[in-house]
Amino acid sequence: MENNINQDEKLQEDYASKEEEIVQNSEENVQEDISTEEENVTDINSKLEEKKINDKIEELENQINERDDKYKRLQAEYSNYMRRTQQEKETIGLFANEKIINELIPVIDSMERAMEACTNKEDDMYKGIELVHKQLIDCLQKFGVEEIDAIDQDFDPNLHLAVMQESVEGIEPNKVVMVLQKGYKLKSKVLRATMVKVSC
Repeated sequence: MENNINQDEKLQEDYASKEEEIVQNSEENVQEDISTEEENVTDINSKLEEKKINDKIEELENQINERDDKYKRLQAEYSNYMRRTQQEKETIGLFANEKIINELIPVIDSMERAMEACTNKEDDMYKGIELVHKQLIDCLQKFGVEEIDAIDQDFDPNLHLAVMQESVEGIEPNKVVMVLQKGYKLKSKVLRATMVKVSC
């Protein structure tokens, strides 16, 4: 009987020690789980914080890129504006004299007719008209006025005004064969088209 009691006590002690060990192990496991969960929460929080920071950096970089793009566009627009303004100034300066030049072209025509009418090319009158004609032509050339080439050129409706057509042997069609009235241009702008006869 005593043996049974001793065994029961021993069993109870073993049971109690096992229970204590299980409780201790459980507490350790719970502590480990809690510390692991805390680490996970800390890890998640740090990742969230890092993501917020990265999102903010990306947003700021986008704003910088947008402003940089706007600045470059504004700079290009200003550059274009300055170039256009400069071109307009040059054009205004160039074509401001157009009205006066258009008034002088008939004077040149009259001088050329007067020189053609002179029979004596050694006459002082002829030499005087020729000198004034040359001075006038030189003066107009300084301002960019040029006579339009026409003889033996292909007919160009932008430069020539065809008033006659004639079939000429040995000359291909659509060539200028005679100038009836000289034409002039100011740089690229035609002041007066050349009046011509064209081969057909």
